[in-house]
Amino acid sequence: MEEGGSGLEPGGGPLVVPLAPPISDIEQLKERPALAKLLAWNAAAVQAAKLDRDELTITVERAQIREACAVLKAEASTKFNFFSDLTCVDRYPQEPRFEVVYSLLSHARKERIRLKVKLAADDASLESITGVWPAANLFEREIYDLFGVRFLGHPNLRRLMMPEDWEGHPLRKDYPVEGYR
Repeated sequence: MEEGGSGLEPGGGPLVVPLAPPISDIEQLKERPALAKLLAWNAAAVQAAKLDRDELTITVERAQIREACAVLKAEASTKFNFFSDLTCVDRYPQEPRFEVVYSLLSHARKERIRLKVKLAADDASLESITGVWPAANLFEREIYDLFGVRFLGHPNLRRLMMPEDWEGHPLRKDYPVEGYR
């Protein structure tokens, strides 16, 4: 900082750069390596894509999530070798109600990506990715426990944080604030 001023005076403040608007047109994003690979593998599996603040989010058909993860992990052009996070969003009362969000990292490419799967409230289940990334085990159990989303093929899908006899799933937006009585 220059001597004699904070840089916050009128006319001397920090330069504010406006954010680029998000891009949600798949045609404009199809050159991105991860999206290009998924489109080449199975274009029907890609429901949507969005680039916002230089972060790519791809919405994947729920029946294809395990295979999409395996493709992005194995393919040399993407090499997403690290599973960093799995979370869930409850959009109640909207449908589809749940969004399960996978965060992947490619160390070699220094790139992050999010894969998103949308699930209806009456059929909140999808295939487990523990066969692709064993580290997803506890994340999937936590989401099952707190949101009630079932992961088919999970090696040990049972409650993780709540007691086994607990009623309901406490992070659902329609869960009673004081619990069931």
